[in-house]
Amino acid sequence: MTGASKPDEAEPVLSTLEGASNPPTPNAAAAAYRYKADLLNRAIQDIGMGRYQWQLFGVIGFGWASDNLWPIVTSLILVPVSYEFDVARPPLLSLAQNIGLLAGSLFWGFTCDLFGRRWAFNLTIAITAIFGLVAAGSPSFAAVGVFAALWSFGVGGNLPVDSAIFLEFLPGSHQYLLTVLSINWALAQLLANLVAWPLIGEMTCASADHCTKASNMGWRYFLIAMGGLALFMCLARCLFFTLYESPKYLMGKGRHEESVAVVHEVARRNGTSSSLSIDDLQDDGPISSSTETTTTTTPTPTNATPNNGALSALDHLRMRLEPLSAPYVRALFRTPRRAWSTTLMILIWALVGLGFPLYNNFLPYLQQMRGIQFGDGSTYITYRNSLIIAAVGVPGSLVGGVMVEMPRLGRKGTLCLATLSTGAFLLASTTAKTSSALLGWNCAYSFTSSLLYAVLYAYTPEIFETQYRGTGNALVGGANRIGGILAPIIALVSNMETAVPVYVSGGMFVLAGLLVVLIPYETRGRMSL
Repeated sequence: MTGASKPDEAEPVLSTLEGASNPPTPNAAAAAYRYKADLLNRAIQDIGMGRYQWQLFGVIGFGWASDNLWPIVTSLILVPVSYEFDVARPPLLSLAQNIGLLAGSLFWGFTCDLFGRRWAFNLTIAITAIFGLVAAGSPSFAAVGVFAALWSFGVGGNLPVDSAIFLEFLPGSHQYLLTVLSINWALAQLLANLVAWPLIGEMTCASADHCTKASNMGWRYFLIAMGGLALFMCLARCLFFTLYESPKYLMGKGRHEESVAVVHEVARRNGTSSSLSIDDLQDDGPISSSTETTTTTTPTPTNATPNNGALSALDHLRMRLEPLSAPYVRALFRTPRRAWSTTLMILIWALVGLGFPLYNNFLPYLQQMRGIQFGDGSTYITYRNSLIIAAVGVPGSLVGGVMVEMPRLGRKGTLCLATLSTGAFLLASTTAKTSSALLGWNCAYSFTSSLLYAVLYAYTPEIFETQYRGTGNALVGGANRIGGILAPIIALVSNMETAVPVYVSGGMFVLAGLLVVLIPYETRGRMSL
């Protein structure tokens, strides 16, 4: 898989032709912080990729796995939960989950800058484990929904926190590993279905008629298993790996001695050394006084970096919100071509964010309903098929990594093909007359949708210029989350026992694929914008 930008790369000709602009001038405190952050980046690069980072790579994978595991958990328990509590509107469970995910991503994304990464690193998975285990004893559908929102609140923080930690210890030469981590998503989906098949498949009511707790214990045992797995992940992080606080966070708090000590400890673990000293971080460095490429040294205001150069909570908040400020957003629309590509990417992410959960979050439920129509809708067959579908999706991300480098396809061609195929397979699944035919179409959908996400996550950052990439990622990510919340609302309005949600989902993917054709950039073989 590709898409990670390499350090010290020159801007491509494409960006120059459009007239590259410099980002808005930061205030003195932010400029000093970025100067010191650059020193820390170079120190980590000099240390290189070693034992500490590889161990971190392993435990960070738990967060990536959880990010996909628990939404899959919600979809897998939807059928037995709706049977046991005779639920009139099952999509409410998915709505609760998506609200929790959105709240979690916002909360943890901001607070890890204010209170540190280390405590959030373990707390996100701990919250997931606790409420996942507690949900197994839920006495009502409302209770399951509340606990799903609460465990999703923890899950929503995994990527913002874990990616920040990983990047701040990762040499620029190995940032491609951030993309490689996505294989954990596919493996997590496979694991969830592997555990669900014997538990939910064997210990679930055949229908909502006379469905009692005693005859429907599969989903509760499944939640205990998944909650136990999350608890194991949390304990493994605490007991078998020593996570040091981010040097950048410590530096931002004015704790320069601790920041330097962490860098030297990582170097020691890797069998190398670092020349970084406390004196290096005491210097605020050159602060740009204009938007020109030249810089001049100016004195830092006495109130800019109080407490030995520390950033205040307000400074941290301002820096976090800076990519969403008007100048940064306007920069993404400063030329007709740039505005066109930004608008298209936002629409594509919104459509995919709506189409994927509208179908995937209800996949076992939809299979069960169709299976009943075909006369073979047993829960055992439903969850066996879910396992097969998940297994077929695993190689999709790996195949995507190969296809994006093919000259005749590239990023744009692969994404267009994967998105259109995903929509086509969903629409074709409505023609199935047997469970075997439905399984075949769903396997094809699983493969192409996995390929789609692998390419989309690699292609999107390359579309945006380096200095505005954070803003672009925030806009498309927000559109994707909004789509995720709208999906269960659409499912509530439509009849889940008909093919309407499948038609809507398939249509969203087809439309997104057509929009990909209109993107004016192909980034294969080019340096990051």
